[in-house]
Amino acid sequence: MVGNKRIAFAFLFVFCASAQAAEKIYYPRPESATDPRTEYPVKLLELALKKSDAQYDLQPSVATMVQGRAITEVESNKGNVHIVWTMTSKEREQQLLPIRIPIYKGLIGWRLPLVMQKDADQFKGVKSIADMNRFDAGQGHDWPDTEILRSNGLKVNGATNYEGLFKMLENGRFHYFPRSVAEIWAEAETHASKGIVVDKNIALHYPAAFYYFVNKNNKQLADTVTRGLEKAISDGSFEKLFQQFNGPTIKRSNLENRAIIELKNPLLPAETPLNRKELWFRPGM
Repeated sequence: MVGNKRIAFAFLFVFCASAQAAEKIYYPRPESATDPRTEYPVKLLELALKKSDAQYDLQPSVATMVQGRAITEVESNKGNVHIVWTMTSKEREQQLLPIRIPIYKGLIGWRLPLVMQKDADQFKGVKSIADMNRFDAGQGHDWPDTEILRSNGLKVNGATNYEGLFKMLENGRFHYFPRSVAEIWAEAETHASKGIVVDKNIALHYPAAFYYFVNKNNKQLADTVTRGLEKAISDGSFEKLFQQFNGPTIKRSNLENRAIIELKNPLLPAETPLNRKELWFRPGM
């Protein structure tokens, strides 16, 4: 009887110690309950933490927040948000510590236009940046994409609210809302009742990387996530998860039969690992 009590006490002690060791890590709660963009980055982050045998309890932040605020929270190091995923830029890599493994394998730089059903053929015959000049795009005002598009001579209307962009498109405030192949199909389905559809004619492309970022002083978390991602790449579980979430949308996007309009990305840091071919998506591969 005494032996059983000792075993039970020892088990309870180990359980409590493990629970205490599981440090809470907060990521940004999405702005909208219908926003599908969070699931894959969270699943990949969970995989990375599992592969690194890390004792972390991953949780959404208490408050919902736009991208700009999430970055500010990580930078402030107050503990409200510990990690964020966003497109990299020279400015962001000065603010935060990047984990230089592109979580979407560069798919975030392959952009298709969301348009209104009545304008579904507006890009028919469009082949170049010059052809795009008569159209206005909509983007988040604090997204790196906005500066990338403008630097290539495209006209962009900035908005402060993610859901507001769909309303602005519906109301004719701009002609198209370029979204990545990784995001667009779920968004189109969510907003189909508004008459929003995916254009079938063109794709914009620029080299881009979506990274996890942490506070500059949180090297321990950065090393943990990096180690886990590298293990997942090596054993194939990264690619398996990537294909699970993105394979059907890549196929549905039919990139091989679209006019590809190549854009430059002046925001791309020199440290971007473009030489690691296994980290990047290429159509038809």
